Amino acid sequence: MNVSGSPDLTAYPRPSVAVDAAVLTVPPDRPLSVVLIEDGHGRRLPGTFVRERERLDDAVRRGLAAKTGIETVELQQLHVFDAPHRDDRGWVLSVAYLAVAPWTAIRPPALVVPAAETGALAFDHDQIVERALLTIRQDYRARPDPYRLIAEPFTIRQLHDLHQQVAGEILMRDSFRRTMSPFLRETGELATGTVGKPARRFIHRRVQEDQVVK
Repeated sequence: MNVSGSPDLTAYPRPSVAVDAAVLTVPPDRPLSVVLIEDGHGRRLPGTFVRERERLDDAVRRGLAAKTGIETVELQQLHVFDAPHRDDRGWVLSVAYLAVAPWTAIRPPALVVPAAETGALAFDHDQIVERALLTIRQDYRARPDPYRLIAEPFTIRQLHDLHQQVAGEILMRDSFRRTMSPFLRETGELATGTVGKPARRFIHRRVQEDQVVK
């Protein structure tokens, strides 16, 4: 106990703190995929240790840029992984982040692997990927392309194809349309250069319109 009556923090053992990023994307004509790196530990998520007095958000962005070249993505804290023996190098806590990035944001030397084909990842990164997939799939069940992976305007077919890639399963087209239509607005334009009847094009309803839908 120090003079102020507060505990002496040096009396407590301290874990190292790491940040790891699960970056998910949908490449053209490919399923939902995750960005990985490969080093002496095997395949794993890009991450780094937090430096002294460094904010977690700054650390994860630093590590992601250094190891994958990815910089312009939005990140959200996903979960803290704190199993005492999760890292064989010592006592390491990991603050995991999720980023859902359009394909155009992915830069070399990023290694992009379908989420269903990652194999065993180092440390407990399989668990991080599993939680990241659960999060994005829950979000995509509720709203049309909430992370804006495809550009506006788009057709219902394009939206449906994207959601199927995220879900990793077949989605019934009619029920999908009924669920998503209240959150979309027609542009009055038709898609060109497609086979068959030209398809209508849509954009997302804006905030004011969403309030009416709710």
